[in-house]
Amino acid sequence: MAATFQSLAKAGLPAPRIFLLPWVAGSCPTCCRCPLGAKRYLLTDNVLKLKEFQHKKVAVACNLPGTKETYFRNLEEKLTQKKLILKDELTTLLHLCQSQEDVELAKSVIHRYHAENRNMTLGEYKFGPVFMRLCYEMDLEESAVELIKDQHLRGFFSDSTSFSILMDMLFIKGNYEGALEVLIEMKNQDVKFTQDTYVLAFAICYKLNSPESFKICTTLREDALVKGDIISKRASCFAVALALNQNEVAKAVSIFSQIMNPVSIACTNLNIMIHIQSNMLETLIEILQGAAEGNLSKFVIRHKFSNEVLAKVKEKVKDVPALVARYEEIYGKLHIHGQVTSYTLDALLCYTPRNKNSHTSLLNRRKFSQRTFQPLNKSLLVE
Repeated sequence: MAATFQSLAKAGLPAPRIFLLPWVAGSCPTCCRCPLGAKRYLLTDNVLKLKEFQHKKVAVACNLPGTKETYFRNLEEKLTQKKLILKDELTTLLHLCQSQEDVELAKSVIHRYHAENRNMTLGEYKFGPVFMRLCYEMDLEESAVELIKDQHLRGFFSDSTSFSILMDMLFIKGNYEGALEVLIEMKNQDVKFTQDTYVLAFAICYKLNSPESFKICTTLREDALVKGDIISKRASCFAVALALNQNEVAKAVSIFSQIMNPVSIACTNLNIMIHIQSNMLETLIEILQGAAEGNLSKFVIRHKFSNEVLAKVKEKVKDVPALVARYEEIYGKLHIHGQVTSYTLDALLCYTPRNKNSHTSLLNRRKFSQRTFQPLNKSLLVE
């Protein structure tokens, strides 16, 4: 590590600052490692790839022939003399940026590179996500928005990942209006929506919580169903929550009924909210009673309920004496069984997801046994 920092100093670069991935305080109901005071984000690490990006920055700086200042000066001369910008030069530049001034040079180089290669980008290396990770790390969302909307750069951000990273960045900052503008820009540029796109889109609409955002969410969802796009359970939960917030209970019921395998803490609590707003009090109490009294093995995970949601149940049944007594008894049992969580419904929806298929991908990378050097499908039988 000491050698790494010496190499950085020799290259004229400051030591890399440690960048903590932004978790949210109390927003990750399935994880106890979230530090207090951190921020939430909606994408998994294998989409953001911030750690990978930072490791690449260190590697590029260590292997740079000469200093950063010399490298930047050569690129500035190339811009002045209108010389061809090479792919590797832009890649290196993006991984050397350490300040907003550096990013301004990168923006100029990006414009020149795209102008020279706009007709040869199909199947080529995607610079968009790299630039977005740079802006994410340096809190430069304004620069990111500027470039992604730039008409002269149409095609440079042709991938969904660039838009997803930027929307996630704006979501963290609470700039939901700006995130919606990026979503609209993505649609205008005909960039294909992915499952992550729908999660971000519905989450943004949910946060805006207006008749207009509800209409946008509904339209996007209907278009997705027509096109055969897959809408994840998580995205659907945001849509259900938004419908409930807009008092569109019938729509919430319709969306919830289409969720395949609605077994999650968010789904459990949304189901309770649907029953509250539908005035289905008897059924509501029966659901809670079944969860509290079910004869389950200690190895079976019990349903958990947000204390915030349970408070709404109490408020709803307070004028029905028979139900109040039953609710109080059920509430006590839920507490005893550890089925009440302090997380709000909003926190349950906006949790930070873990990487998917991490163990599977690790196994796929190991094709041979480290002990016998035989293919794993054979050596596992031997071992």
